[in-house]
Amino acid sequence: MTDPSSEPAAAPPVLLAPTATRRDLQLGRRLFHLLNGVTVATAYAIFFTHTQIIHVFGTIACLVYVFDRVRIAYPEVVARYAPAVNQLLVRAEEQVRESAMTPYAIAVLLTILTVPKPAALIAIYTLAIADPAAAIVGISWGRHKIAAERSLEGTLAFFGATLAIALVVLTFATVVSMWTVVTMALMIALAAGAFELVPLRIDDNMTIPLFVAFATWITADLFGVPLA
Repeated sequence: MTDPSSEPAAAPPVLLAPTATRRDLQLGRRLFHLLNGVTVATAYAIFFTHTQIIHVFGTIACLVYVFDRVRIAYPEVVARYAPAVNQLLVRAEEQVRESAMTPYAIAVLLTILTVPKPAALIAIYTLAIADPAAAIVGISWGRHKIAAERSLEGTLAFFGATLAIALVVLTFATVVSMWTVVTMALMIALAAGAFELVPLRIDDNMTIPLFVAFATWITADLFGVPLA
């Protein structure tokens, strides 16, 4: 009989370290980013009250934080049970620190908690759609640099997406004239586009939704438009 103790031990899981950087398209990560934000904002717009979305997304944010801590502390667990996570969703600089998932979830929760619903919707949709759109356009077609790691093409994509989002949300969320909606949307998109160019050393998943939320709230107040 063969001695079981003589059989070679099972090989440990191969740790596939993330290799992507900010200059990589990493389309899987950007699609994940987009779907998360669009799902949360749409669910808030259609299905949930303010109190309900706080409970639901508060729970999700807690789970995201716990998962990120586990990912950092136990890379062998990720390698065994979710090997695609590092390659599809994590960047190289996030291997031993929190990923963008954590500030993303915290910022969305803070936005929902702080500002009126229409302002929160514009902010979350901007984070979900305009931010990855700017990155994809900037990386793929950005030829005219206007700031550190920012191109004219990417900034225009961010501005255009934010403008479209603000137009749609304000049209359905307010009862003012179309000219007022267009003017407000232009102001919000211009402010957001200018802010996106600022080279802050803070994760833009945190700063973009909070800035856009308050820019929307302030703009509505300037025009005397209530955001119910």
